[in-house]
Amino acid sequence: MAEEFDVVIVGGGITGSAMGIVLARTGVRVKILERDKVYQDRVRGEWMASWGVKELQRLGLADILTDAGGIFVNRFIPYDENMPPEKAEDFAFDIPGLTPDLPPTLCMGHPAMCETLNQAAIAAGASVNRGVKSIKVQSGNEPSVSYRLEDADVTLRPKLIVGADGRNSVVQRQLEFEMRQDPPHNLLGGMLVEGKTSWPQDAFTAGTEGNIHFLIFPQGEDRLRLYLCYDFDDRARFTGPDREKNLLQAFRLKCLPMGEEIAQCKPISAFHSYSNEDHWTENPTKPGVVLIGDAAGHCDPITGQGLSIGLRDVRIVSDILAAGDWSEAAFEPYVDERLDRMRRLRFAGQFVTKLRAEFGEDARQRRARASRRTNVEGYPSPNPSALIGPEVLPAEFFEQKTIDALMAP
Repeated sequence: MAEEFDVVIVGGGITGSAMGIVLARTGVRVKILERDKVYQDRVRGEWMASWGVKELQRLGLADILTDAGGIFVNRFIPYDENMPPEKAEDFAFDIPGLTPDLPPTLCMGHPAMCETLNQAAIAAGASVNRGVKSIKVQSGNEPSVSYRLEDADVTLRPKLIVGADGRNSVVQRQLEFEMRQDPPHNLLGGMLVEGKTSWPQDAFTAGTEGNIHFLIFPQGEDRLRLYLCYDFDDRARFTGPDREKNLLQAFRLKCLPMGEEIAQCKPISAFHSYSNEDHWTENPTKPGVVLIGDAAGHCDPITGQGLSIGLRDVRIVSDILAAGDWSEAAFEPYVDERLDRMRRLRFAGQFVTKLRAEFGEDARQRRARASRRTNVEGYPSPNPSALIGPEVLPAEFFEQKTIDALMAP
C-alpha cells in the first residue's frame, strides 16, 4: 500500500525544509521532494536580516543553525566613497539596538544551511527524497504530484502541495501562476573567499565607490562572502577566465581599509552573477496549492531579503494549517499580508538600488544628500525596513514623496 501524506513540499532548500520541520513537529505527514542530491552554492542566501532571524526564532529553528556553525553578526559599518574609513567606523551601529527585542543578523553558507535544515526535517519526522526528477503537479480539490526517483515512477495525492522550489519553480510554471516583474536593474555577483584578514567577524558592510556597489559578509573562521553589483556595461570585466581575479582586485578601494587584504584572499567557490529585478505574484495560491519563498516571488536581491521572506511565509502558512482549514479561502490572510509585504520591500529595494547602484558624480552627491538627510536631519526613509521588517515603519515611509524628499537637489 502506497504511503500517504498530508502535505507534499516541492523543494527541499531552506524554505521548504523549514516548512517540513514545522509541520512534522505538529504531526502533519510531510513529504519533501528535492531535485539536488548535493546542495549547490547558489551565490545567495548566506545572510539573514534581523527580522528574518526573529521569524527563525519564532519557528524554533535558530538553535539548529547556530549549532551547525551559523554566526550572529550584529554590527553594520557604512564604508562608502563619501567618507574616509575612520569616519565610517565612527558611524557604525549595533543592529539589535535599532528596535526593542531585535536580534542580530545571521550568516551561514547556503549549502550548509540547506543541509542542516533538511536533516532536521528528517529528524522531525518528515519523509525526504533527494535526486527527484520529472516532477509534475496538478492543482484542484484532489491535487497530485508525480515524479521519478531512481528507476521508479511515483504519484502522491496529498491534501496540499507547497511549492518551495525557488526562482525557477516547476510548480509555479506548470500551474501557470501569473507572475510580474520589472526590468533588470544591474548585475549582482558573489564569491566565497578564504584568507587571513582583519575583517571583524561581527560586522558586515554595503557601500559604493566608483562604478561598483560592494557587500561583505563574514562566514566564520577565515571566510568572507563578497558581492559586487555593477552595470550591464561592465559585464565583460566579470566574465571569462579572469573573473575571480578581477572581482578580488575590485575590492582594492580607498574607502575600504581591509581592501588590500581581501584582494589577497583565495577564491573557494566559483564567481556567478545574475540580474537584479523584482518578481512577484499577487496570489500565490490555487486550489490545493500554495507557493512560498522565491517560488512565490522575490525582491531585487540587493537588500538580501530572500531568507527572511521565506521564513515569514513558513510561519504564516503553517499557522493557517494548524488552525485546521486547508481550503484555498483559508489562505487569504497570507495572500493579503504577503502582497503588502512584498510591495513595501520592492519600494525599499528600488530606493536602495537607485541610491547605491547608480554610479557617477551626480549619483555620489545624491547618495551624500540622502545620507545626511536620513542620519543627521531625521528625514523618513524606507531603508531600515530591510533590517527591522517592512511592517514596522509607518505607511508614509513607502510613498514616492518620501523618496523625492530624500533625493531632491
